[in-house]
Amino acid sequence: MPVPAPAEEALAELASRAAALLTAPGGNLLECFAAVPDPRDPRGVRHPLAAVLALCTAAVLSGCTSFEDVTAWVHRAPQETLAACGARRNALGTRVAPSPDTVERIFGRLGAQALADHAGACLAARARPGPVTFPVKRPGQLPAIAVDGKAVRGAAGDDGLVPYLLAAAAHGTGTVLAERAVGARTNEVPGFAPLLRELDSRCPLAGRVVTADAAHTVRAHASFICGELMAHYVFTVKQNTPALRAGLDALNWKKARRHVTGERGHGRRERRTVQVLDAPAQIRRRFPHARQVALIQRHVTRTVRVKKGRGWARRQVTSAITVFVITSLSAREASPVHIAAYVRGHWTIENKVHWVRDVTFREDASTVRTGPRPRIMATLRNLAIGLIRQAGYNEIAATIRKIRYDTALLLAILGLSSPS
Repeated sequence: MPVPAPAEEALAELASRAAALLTAPGGNLLECFAAVPDPRDPRGVRHPLAAVLALCTAAVLSGCTSFEDVTAWVHRAPQETLAACGARRNALGTRVAPSPDTVERIFGRLGAQALADHAGACLAARARPGPVTFPVKRPGQLPAIAVDGKAVRGAAGDDGLVPYLLAAAAHGTGTVLAERAVGARTNEVPGFAPLLRELDSRCPLAGRVVTADAAHTVRAHASFICGELMAHYVFTVKQNTPALRAGLDALNWKKARRHVTGERGHGRRERRTVQVLDAPAQIRRRFPHARQVALIQRHVTRTVRVKKGRGWARRQVTSAITVFVITSLSAREASPVHIAAYVRGHWTIENKVHWVRDVTFREDASTVRTGPRPRIMATLRNLAIGLIRQAGYNEIAATIRKIRYDTALLLAILGLSSPS
């Protein structure tokens, strides 16, 4: 089928944007930090903002989990690290580290959103994502972006509520490419389009797949993704959209295309069955750009210990979970295998970002409560996770333990080198 002229023009524009982004400078940590607006009066600046932020990132990479630990590490940073991060020299030629008070004042006044934008731009530039060729000729796995929110527990916004950060992360690596503060959890939906629009400005999303949980399964998001972004969506459908879920539940799933997988490990057995149908007319009328729907059934059998008399006995417990999925990907673009991979890949942002921030970086135990500091610390943790994974290391905690005693490894992951 020939491509309409307007679509050809749009594809040509996207190709031009992608080519420009591939050849544009970027990915250098100090350059990205230098572009962050400095909130200080220029007359009193002694330490470059880029150097302070680079040193704070180095501190997080070295295992500092609290703001107090970060400021202390920066003040005691070795000369080699200070030189690589661009710290100033004194009259004797020695590199001078910022004091804890200096770092605290900067964090108290810094624009947290600007820092998040430039950190995401740095990671996106390092990834150098190329354009996606479309329309595709056969089913295949396309690059995907997961969108999900996380509460910054322990912090409080201006309204007294726990703030949420909505993030977009690449499937597989979990690299956070964009992030926005959305206030309370109920405000995630309005922040969805601005988040992806900002990401699209520096990393074209055309032809890619956007995955999100059931909170974002709304018609406006589907139209935005397929229309403005020229991308695809894979959304889960739950009780928050009762009419759509009832419509999917009423379909004849006996005629569906199937894919079954099984896994065993960690004391459990899991069996997943993915059934896929072309979206019928009534579903297409109800939800824009819908091309396929899926029913995913997951049966998990675990071995647990239960009290029996004076002792303990082992018993197998089976649980079943059923989830409906709706997507703009046609059967030509995604088979049941690929749809299952997109749904599982969405959990990358939970397992490789949110879980790591909570467990490895102890984010939920943070005592940083108010102002921009909780948000800045979350951005630095996202940046540290992305830098480690982009350097080829998958074990975050183990890599941090190595970084703590290896300055060369620290500078290599930061992408910095000591000036001669």
